[in-house]
Amino acid sequence: MENNQEKEELKIPEILPLLPVRDVVVYPYMIIPLFVGRELSISAVDWALSRDRLIFLATQKDISDEEPSPDEIYSVGTVAMIMRMLKLPDGRVKILVQGLAKGRITEFVETKPFFSVRVDRIVEPAVAESSLETEAFLRTIKEQIAKITSLGKNISSEVTVILENMQDPGSLADLIASNIGLKVEEAQSLLETIDPIERLKKVNDYLNKEIELLSMQARIQSAAKEEMGKTQREYFLREQLRAIQQELGETDARSEEMAELRKAIEDAGMPETVEKEALKQLGRLEQMHPDAAESNMLRTYLDWMVELPWSKSTKDVLDIKRARKVLDEDHYYLDKIKERILEFLAVRKLRKQMKGPILCFVGPPGVGKTSLGKSIARAMGRKFLRISLGGVRDEAEIRGHRRTYVGALPGRIIQGLKQASSNNPVFMLDELDKIGADFRGDPSSALLEILDPEQNHAFSDHYINLPFNLSNVMFIATANQIDPVPSALRDRMEVINLSGYTEEEKLEIAKRYLIPRQIKENGITEKIVSFSDEALKTIISKYTREAGLRNLEREIGSICRKIARKIAEGKKQRFVVTASTVAKYLGPPRFIREGEMEANEIGVATGLAWTPVGGEVLFVEATTMKGKGGLTLTGQLGDVMKESAHAALSFIRSKVAEFRLPEDFYTNLEIHVHVPAGAIPKDGPSAGVTMATALVSVLTRIPVRRDVAMTGEITLRGRVLPIGGLKEKMLAAIRAGITTILIPEQNKKDLEEIPKHILKKIEAVPVRTIDDVLKLALEQYPPPPATAESAPVKPKPTHRRVAHQPKVVS
Repeated sequence: MENNQEKEELKIPEILPLLPVRDVVVYPYMIIPLFVGRELSISAVDWALSRDRLIFLATQKDISDEEPSPDEIYSVGTVAMIMRMLKLPDGRVKILVQGLAKGRITEFVETKPFFSVRVDRIVEPAVAESSLETEAFLRTIKEQIAKITSLGKNISSEVTVILENMQDPGSLADLIASNIGLKVEEAQSLLETIDPIERLKKVNDYLNKEIELLSMQARIQSAAKEEMGKTQREYFLREQLRAIQQELGETDARSEEMAELRKAIEDAGMPETVEKEALKQLGRLEQMHPDAAESNMLRTYLDWMVELPWSKSTKDVLDIKRARKVLDEDHYYLDKIKERILEFLAVRKLRKQMKGPILCFVGPPGVGKTSLGKSIARAMGRKFLRISLGGVRDEAEIRGHRRTYVGALPGRIIQGLKQASSNNPVFMLDELDKIGADFRGDPSSALLEILDPEQNHAFSDHYINLPFNLSNVMFIATANQIDPVPSALRDRMEVINLSGYTEEEKLEIAKRYLIPRQIKENGITEKIVSFSDEALKTIISKYTREAGLRNLEREIGSICRKIARKIAEGKKQRFVVTASTVAKYLGPPRFIREGEMEANEIGVATGLAWTPVGGEVLFVEATTMKGKGGLTLTGQLGDVMKESAHAALSFIRSKVAEFRLPEDFYTNLEIHVHVPAGAIPKDGPSAGVTMATALVSVLTRIPVRRDVAMTGEITLRGRVLPIGGLKEKMLAAIRAGITTILIPEQNKKDLEEIPKHILKKIEAVPVRTIDDVLKLALEQYPPPPATAESAPVKPKPTHRRVAHQPKVVS
């Protein structure tokens, strides 16, 4: 009651200078030093000192605001008296203030040169002294103060004594709030609470929260101290045990393990920088507790480092004759590739240090790309590794994962080298054209470093994170098509094309390799079963249609299994497979040569196409009917083939006099061009001459020779443009019984790379223009006079059997 009377007797001016304060809330009867540095605030202090020393202290809402506006200052604050003032050398002012009474800003009178505010004094309601609730709150809060002091809260002993003797609820609440380190928002909320009992309740809540925080902090510190003490105790005991064991001539298991690991690092033949890093990581491992999470990761990393073949390599067999013999034993023909390997061995014999070649075998499935890699390794005396890149989409498969990831491993290159225990194996990267890419990275970009002789001497795997020399590795990539391989990657490799095999080559390969292998795999012997040459030719021509040998081996295996079953059933005789008995084992022929079934026909021309699985024969059929003029194209033709057909027709219309056709022949005819089989998509740029020949034949009524096939694109001027895949197309023509093939003159140079035994079976005639093509392909050229009104002669119906084929690219 006396305090309230004193508050009522205190006379406060209606208008006071305002001092905005940061990060502190000043309560009545609170004495606190303040540092004043803003010009606005210094002016307010000077004005107060020149008058009655009274100033209004209010907290600003944003402590970072250097020039707060009236809206950024709390309206409830404290009227204070400046007790002392000291000017500092840096221009600031230090004042000591004491809070007197609460007040509320009702109006900002002036804002320059300082804030002048109209203040209404806030008078707290009286509290009944005999209230049991008040007495209970007072006791509880004093007990809580004693508890937080015992938990380590820094409250001065003078304040503690004052709190013990204080009975006024409001003053007690204000004194506690100013000493327990409340946030500005919480302290301001208490200041704005007028009722002393309510203010005491809020203080009680804050004290409970503080006790919980201090208790939790004490438990954490106790646990940390206990763990630290336990760790230190274990360390000292371990050191004592190590000292005792050394005195006794014994060593503990971990020390022995670390010593073995150190010796393994020193004996691994690592480069100096790599060994330095490995020993550094070993030192880290020795300082770690064995149960630490990073300890296992480091141990695994060091195991990889030790097991990699940093300096281990196999000695190359540089006997050229022996290498040739090994290559000939495993593969028939393929002279170009064999010569390239022998050249490498010859150079390696003359020059000890050289980079390994990076080859890329491109060819249809089943031509022996992968098995050729094994033969190369055997011929050179090197170890052979193979990884399939088909469907690989994650760059980490090639470069490895960072060690920070759980379960991280090196990439497949480093894994393969560890498996081989040699740094110069023959490393085959299979299915290079089927590699993928997604959000996890582009594996083909990672291969750029691996397949670059100028970079791979310092290949960095993400897991190892140290340079590894790959320049001694002989990389061999394989692909069915070279087009999907990125150009930057293609540029780093020496591309060697493997075309399909001729019938004679397949016959020889079957006799040398396929039949002995299938006889062995099916548990029979050569004394029991034999194949005649005619039987093998029948299987090759009528039961398989492929560039490679896989289906041929399957058919031979099927015959061997049927014979093995008969032997298992008790039949003891020698089985000789002949041409007449092949159908008994394999059923009726699956393929019939197109050329054998056809005579010379009007409107039917034989073209040649290239596909990813080898060459194919492509028939182009054309017919005419009366109509209003138009060109219909069927057979699932792509845009390029459709454009070829239109270009061929435009060329014919521009040369009607040479073809002896009426000027307006096109206006009275409907022309239909069809390319069997209709269910197979077809596209490509080399069907132009075939379509032009078929159209000229149907319009002039001159049959096309059935033994002539052709390939090449034409221009509107009648020139024949060059094509690709010549060997594959020639092999397809040979399989179909074609005797003459018309090729663009610019492809004449490619005939030098065609084996002589292939050129003996088929005549390749270079042509420059479409006139050259028509002279050789048609029965009669130039054509006799004809009229557009002559009734079109429909070509003889064909009963061609069309096998399922892949998408044709002509």
